[in-house]
Amino acid sequence: MERAMTGEAATAAATERALAVPVAGGELVGTEWRASAAGRAVVGLHGITANHRSFHGLAERLDARLVAFDLRGRGRSRALPGPYDLDALALDVATALDALGIADAIVVGHSMGGFVAARLAASRPDLVASLVLVDGGLPLAPVGDPQALLGPAVERLSMTFPSHEAYRAFWQRHPAFTDWSPLAEEYVDYDLASVDGALRPSALPEAVGVAMLALGDADGALVALDAVQAPIRLLTSPLGLLAEPPGLYGGRLDDLLARVPAVQAREVPGTNHYTILLGAGIDAVAETIEQAAHEAAGEGMR
Repeated sequence: MERAMTGEAATAAATERALAVPVAGGELVGTEWRASAAGRAVVGLHGITANHRSFHGLAERLDARLVAFDLRGRGRSRALPGPYDLDALALDVATALDALGIADAIVVGHSMGGFVAARLAASRPDLVASLVLVDGGLPLAPVGDPQALLGPAVERLSMTFPSHEAYRAFWQRHPAFTDWSPLAEEYVDYDLASVDGALRPSALPEAVGVAMLALGDADGALVALDAVQAPIRLLTSPLGLLAEPPGLYGGRLDDLLARVPAVQAREVPGTNHYTILLGAGIDAVAETIEQAAHEAAGEGMR
């Protein structure tokens, strides 16, 4: 997972700015990188218990404007009230993109962010030129207990930590984070918030619970994907949330793709559900975005 800070990476870091965009009930918080870059913007939507800093590494890799948001009930958008369903999250993103003057973007959704991205593309096709789903967006097998699927990622939401060092140590014991990096550390540090006098992970358990039910709603996910007019690319990992085989979709992927034939899918070898974005898979994600942008530019010239 370790990557040297290149000249381009340093430029991305130097040109990032904080975002706080008004939405229903408060502000959607995030970051914009390379605001002056030419070409289509890239929009990053994170996973169910994650935060927008999971896209920092991708911002370093791309020569493009990238904006990413903490979705409602997570990160610095934790204070936003419900509803927390996927349609509400997509509406927040649409409101924020309208406020920023961003349209016709490449929208990248990791894990739950893929489901939000699909709903955004279905409801506001003007905002989405192309959709890149990263180990998410297609319905999961129904899960009665979120902890059974998410393991330590959801277990931590009921915990407090004495320091950032203790929280880092918690994540370093996670089987999916065997290779630690400055990007992973920054992502984890950002996630720890001071709430009611204690340090807690930023995602609200209520918001996570609402979303978890939706991820197993096959009809809802497939209807949203069927309504997407933009090209859809899907990257999957061969390993799951605990770095165990099979990946998130296991042997179900072929059946799911048969129901949404417009989705172009490929596996990213050597990755798990986290490292497909936060580590070894980042180049594959960046290359897929670049392909999507090139294709969208070609369509725009016709």
